[in-house]
Parts: sequence; C-alpha cells; structure tokens
Amino acid sequence: MTLKQALSRARGILAAGNIEDARLESELLIRHTLKISQVQLYLDLDRKLSLNQEQTFWQLIRRRLGGEPTAYITKHREFYGLDFYVSPDVLIPRPESELLVEMALDLIQNRPVPTIAEIGTGCGAVAISLALKLPRAKIYATDISALALKVALFNCQRHGVVDRICLLHGDMLDPLPEPVDLVVANLPYVDKLEMPESANFEPLLALDGGSDGLEKIYQLCQQVTDMLRPDGYLLLEIGQGQGKGVTTYLHSLFSSAKIKIAPDLSGIERVVSLRLTHNPAGDKLINWVLPENKEQAMNRRRNGHYEYNCLRQAGN
Repeated sequence: MTLKQALSRARGILAAGNIEDARLESELLIRHTLKISQVQLYLDLDRKLSLNQEQTFWQLIRRRLGGEPTAYITKHREFYGLDFYVSPDVLIPRPESELLVEMALDLIQNRPVPTIAEIGTGCGAVAISLALKLPRAKIYATDISALALKVALFNCQRHGVVDRICLLHGDMLDPLPEPVDLVVANLPYVDKLEMPESANFEPLLALDGGSDGLEKIYQLCQQVTDMLRPDGYLLLEIGQGQGKGVTTYLHSLFSSAKIKIAPDLSGIERVVSLRLTHNPAGDKLINWVLPENKEQAMNRRRNGHYEYNCLRQAGN
C-alpha cells in the first residue's frame, strides 16, 4: 500500500467515524508513524509502506476512532506557530486560546519590563508564547497540578525560556510572590453536565468549571483584587454564552474598571478583558496593599531566589 492509498483509506474511515477534519487527522497520524514533515509527506505520496508501518498506522487510526485525541497519540500540539509536547496530564491547547496571546501582546508590549502571570498554565503554551515575544517580561505560570507543571517545564526547556518563566505549584493566584501587570487565564469553564467526549482522556481538573462552568472564573476574579497592580489587566478565556455572566460579575467587583469582550475567529465571545484604573472610586482596590501574612512576607524576603526554587520544585 502506498502512502497516498493509506491516507485516502484513513480519511474515509475517520470521516465515517464522525471524526472532524478527517483529512488533517489522518495526515498527522501518518506523519507521526513515518516521522516525516508535511513537506516530505506531499513529496513522497507514492512511497510504499512497509508491513510494520502499515500495522502501526492502522493501530493509531483505531485509537483515534476510540475517541483518543490525536494530540495525545502523537504527543504534540501546535499552538501559535510553536510545537508543544502534551500528555494526558494537561489540557490540549485550542486554537481559540491564541486570542489570549494576541490580546496580551497588544496590551502589555509597550511596558518596559512587564510582569505577567498565567493562571492554570497546563503545558505552558500561553506563557511560553508570551515569553518568546516579550524577551524583557517577567513571567509567572501557576498550576494546581504538579504533573502539569512537569510538562510545562519540559516545554520551557525545549523552547529555551526555562530561566525566564517561573513555574509555581498552587491554586490560582496563591503562589504568586508579588502583584503583576497582567493576569491571563484559561480556566476550566465547561459545565460539569456538558462534558465533551475528550473528557474521557483529558484531565477533568482542567475542564470542570462546576455547575454553570463559571466557578473557577469567579474564584479568580475575587482573588485578583490583591495581586493585580493599579492600571493592570485581566484576560479571561470564556465559553460560549458566558460573556454576560462574567462581565456582570466583574462590574460588581470593579465598578469603574474598563471591561470588554473579544470574539474569536468564529464570532463567539471568547476573551473578557478588564483594565483597572488608578484609585478607582468604589472598587476594592482603593488603598491597595499586598496582603500581610506570614507566608507572603517570607516570599518577599526570599524573592531574589524565588525563581530558582519554583523551577526546581516543578521538576521534582
């Protein structure tokens, strides 16, 4: 069987199994089987597959038909033009999340040395994309999953930004040692009663947003009061139909803040942005100070070594 014949047959099988974009998926799986690039694929369509290659390829097709995402099968996912290692310990980066990167760059790139925190970093795709575009930025990336942070650390090493992204293990903003200029987050926003098929493979922790899909988002909105600098920004990825609920909640917390919603390429409301103003009257950020407790005070005292410690812990 030639490569072209295998691709044609695989496309038909995947399409019959209701797999979206069967052509792309079959190409990704054959490229993974043969360890070739897209260019090599198109230049060598008449190549004859060995028996072992055929068996391996059809085994991958069966796994995909069983619902396993292609990204977990190949252990790769492209995001913002970069290749990332992924595993079942992290959510697979989605194309719509690239809007977070674009908006973050637009908001923060003119600040001399911006400080950014990505909350729920997963494989590190957003934080790493920002680090490569903003070489002077100081970036924190937090995740409640230690296993996810191991994946993020691997990707940081792979893309050469391990010394510029501080990986922190903990819930939401709790691990941050200082306030930041920008908080960016793609938190779980799926209603627990509406889980997609991929939930059988992807970590539930990264998908389940509670009974209405907004529990984690609301939690972060409450915490951002203490860890976002005046004139700082918050970017939140949201699910379809959640824009009104999130903006209404943010207005109740920050009455004078500037809040907008940006649609993705499909026209779906995808990212909520919030900009704080100096000394906003009536907001909880009046007379802002860093919360004084023992743990945070200790973090500030050892701040000079904090990045080294957090990266070391993430790799354990």
